[in-house]
Amino acid sequence: MEVTLVQISIGLGLVISLLFSEFLGLAAGGMVVPGYFALNLTDPLRVATTVLVGLATWGIVRFMNFFMIIYGRRRTVLMILVGFLVGAVVRNFVTFEVSAFQLDLEVIGFIVPGLIAIWLDRQGVVETLSTLMVCSALVRMALILVKGGEVF
Repeated sequence: MEVTLVQISIGLGLVISLLFSEFLGLAAGGMVVPGYFALNLTDPLRVATTVLVGLATWGIVRFMNFFMIIYGRRRTVLMILVGFLVGAVVRNFVTFEVSAFQLDLEVIGFIVPGLIAIWLDRQGVVETLSTLMVCSALVRMALILVKGGEVF
């Protein structure tokens, strides 16, 4: 059985996320998120779209908090659900035309924006996003080392 690049990336992301969590007390937007981001660092628009969907998800759930009681497991599930729905809307309905090009926005994964939103809520925006970017870059560098420079 051959190990795929996605499996290696997720595994490295888990290890690096754990190290950041244990030694610095910072989470990278969910344990699997840096692995997925590392695979997409060559597509900055996709990374930025995913971060924006995570921020929108966090904002929507915070707004919903004015009208309903949201805490604990309910908050976690709601973040993932809203992230899934916002991501689906962006994937299916948001397009831009720039000159003669049509630009379709894509989001990384289906639950990744919700995981990012959870940690934006728990840890803060600057802490989460900076840790996510550093961990993703470290995972990407580790992937390049593991695969002998022939990752992408």
